Amino acid sequence: MKFGICNINSVAIRKEPSNTSEMVSQLLFGETFKISEFNKKWIKILTDFDNYEGWVLANQFLKLEENQYIDINANNSYLSNELVTFISNQNTNLQTLTLGSTLPFYKNSSFKLLEEKFEYDGESLSGKSIKSNLVRTAHLYLNTPFLWGGRTPFGIDCSGFTQMVYKLNGYSLFRDAYQQANQGEVLSFIEESEAGDLAFFDNEEGEINHVGIILANNHIIHCYGKIRIDRLDQSGIYNIDTKRHTHKLRVMKQIF
Repeated sequence: MKFGICNINSVAIRKEPSNTSEMVSQLLFGETFKISEFNKKWIKILTDFDNYEGWVLANQFLKLEENQYIDINANNSYLSNELVTFISNQNTNLQTLTLGSTLPFYKNSSFKLLEEKFEYDGESLSGKSIKSNLVRTAHLYLNTPFLWGGRTPFGIDCSGFTQMVYKLNGYSLFRDAYQQANQGEVLSFIEESEAGDLAFFDNEEGEINHVGIILANNHIIHCYGKIRIDRLDQSGIYNIDTKRHTHKLRVMKQIF
C-alpha cells in the first residue's frame, strides 16, 4: 500500500484520470490518503477523512512512507480556522491556506510536513465543539459561490458545505448528501429540530440530492447558487428572493 498527503491548498479529485473529467471533491492541505493505482499522470486515491475515491494529478501531492503516514495521522488534530491566510516555510516562501486545512504537528504557531517547517500566523482549532458553534461556523461560508465538488470558501457544493462545517467542529460526515442522510437520528417534525441539525431534500425520482443546516426560527443555510439563508417549512426550502419552494424536504437528521 502507498500513501500520500496534500501539500498545496486544494487539489481536484476527479471521477476519471483526465483534466476534463468531473471534479467530484477536493483534497485540502494536510489531508492524507491511500493510493491504489498509478499511471504516468494520475493516481487513484481513497481519502482518509471520508473514504472518498477518485483521481488526482500525480504532481499534486507528497508521497509518504508508511511510518510517516502513521505518524502524521497521529498528530493531525489541528485545523486552520481562518477563511484565507498565508503560511511560510524556512525560505519565507508564501503559500495560501483556506478554512479547514490540516496542520500536522501543530505547536506554538508552527507545524511541519515531513522535514519542512511552516509558520502559521492565524487562529487554529482542535477537538469537538458544542452544537451551537455549528451555526457560527456555517455563517463563515455565507456567499461562497457554488462549485460542484468544492470544499473551500472559494467554491463549495451543498454536501461539501455541511461536511466542512461539521469537520471544523470535530465531527465527520460523509462526502455526498445521500451518504450523509444515512448518518444520525431521524427527526419527525421541524419543531423537534435544533440549530445545527441537517435537512435533506430529494428530487422527483426520490433521490436525495441536497442538504442544508437548520437554523433557528424555521430558517436554513444551504448552497443554492451560493451559500445563502432561506425559509424552511414542512414542504421544503422557500426561497426568500423568488418567493417559491426550490427543494422538497425528505428527512431531517440530528448528528450530534
